[in-house]
Amino acid sequence: MSLCVLKNMPQLATETANLKPSRSSGGTRTFLKTVLLIVAIALALACLDPLLSNRELFSPYAFRILMLIGINITLAVSLNLVNGLAGQFSIGHAGFMAVGAYTSAALTYYVMGYPHGGILSTLWILAAMIVGGVAGGIAGFLVGIPSLRLRGDYLAIVTLGFGEIIRIIILNVDAVGGPRGFSGIPYLTSFFWVWSTALGTIALSRNLVTSTHGRALMAIREDEVAAQAFGINTVRYKVAAFVLSSSLAAVAGVLYAHYDTYLNPSSFGFIRSFEVIIMVILGGMGSTSGAVAGAVIVTLLPELLRAAAAVRMLLYSALLIALMLLRPQGIMGHRELSWKQIQSLFLRQRRRAKA
Repeated sequence: MSLCVLKNMPQLATETANLKPSRSSGGTRTFLKTVLLIVAIALALACLDPLLSNRELFSPYAFRILMLIGINITLAVSLNLVNGLAGQFSIGHAGFMAVGAYTSAALTYYVMGYPHGGILSTLWILAAMIVGGVAGGIAGFLVGIPSLRLRGDYLAIVTLGFGEIIRIIILNVDAVGGPRGFSGIPYLTSFFWVWSTALGTIALSRNLVTSTHGRALMAIREDEVAAQAFGINTVRYKVAAFVLSSSLAAVAGVLYAHYDTYLNPSSFGFIRSFEVIIMVILGGMGSTSGAVAGAVIVTLLPELLRAAAAVRMLLYSALLIALMLLRPQGIMGHRELSWKQIQSLFLRQRRRAKA
């Protein structure tokens, strides 16, 4: 146990135990600004939705890539809560995605039936996201309670085993298609739902990092034994992070299921879990901005190399290895990209242009 960790641990533990939300005079103003920002973003997404989904105005190929980027951002940021913020190592994220995807698909296929459109479709996708998220959270809780008492490689093996168990169960359940796949799922996912979920996941992650609970998770990441010695309930915090991460992964699965309208068990194998891990590691473990950057790069890179035809995947693998070797801490490391930094960057560019 390093002296540096021991020196910082009392501060983290004290903040975790005693920090309470401060009621400043500008609290109401900040709340109103937040509400206005949320409304503005929702209106912008609602306006972009019909424009981008119009095949005459926007390429269907580019639209699909845009949708997959949004879904992958939700997956990467949610996994970063466990692997980056809490310092655990889960490699079964595709299993929770499958739980949400198949649970919600069964709901809309057997209960909803033929898509109605309009407000009814909106209510159904909301119901599907809630049911899928709850199912993923329950699965995360059932896996997290026994497995999060383990550490390191043992935890990774348990989560990998869970993902494979889910896939084998799906293969043997004929009601959801079994090995043939689940077809006939209603098309309910839109640009609005994918990107509002992605942006909401980013906002949730950023706020969690700066909260009391986020400080407790960071203390566990730095030294779990020291955090426990200073009164932090490590198991409770790890399980809570795991459940939240699982729920968000399941919601991403819901959106994926109702966008592709077809599910195949092979889409949720351990390779899919490794892809999400690559996004997190490539962007920087513990960095929400890095997870977003990693999701964008890993989604775009195979498509940008499509012109290379036969050697496309070889070049893709070589570029990923090169990025890992040249930047082992990830693109962002532990740093975060803030709006103030973006504004200062633009101001510097303007000053240079004037000079």
